[in-house]
Amino acid sequence: QVQLVESGGGLVHPGGSLTLSCAASRNIFSIVAMAWYRQAPGKQRELVAIANERGTTNYADSVKGRFTISRDNTKNTVYLQMSSLKPEATAVYYCYVKGIECYSGSYNPDDYWGQGTQVTVSS
Repeated sequence: QVQLVESGGGLVHPGGSLTLSCAASRNIFSIVAMAWYRQAPGKQRELVAIANERGTTNYADSVKGRFTISRDNTKNTVYLQMSSLKPEATAVYYCYVKGIECYSGSYNPDDYWGQGTQVTVSS
């Protein structure tokens, strides 16, 4: 099955930095987009950053200038570099991949989600 393996979450003080990574299993190809979402307690899941197949990136206004999303297409991996972290960044961060599973017979990309990794920004 398709797997998205996330890592890099943890506890960090305000102003600190973390880098999240998400490695998609090799049975996913024709990846249209890779992204990071987050969901804070009591809030809806929101898009943090996304990188599409053209290399174009987009960010939530709240993280522009502080977060950077990047892709390594040879490794089916997406990263999220986070700096100047604020307490409001505390959330479960979810990796998202839109792509096609090998041997599925599908001609259209599907949505895949990681398990989520906790990021806590606290003094």
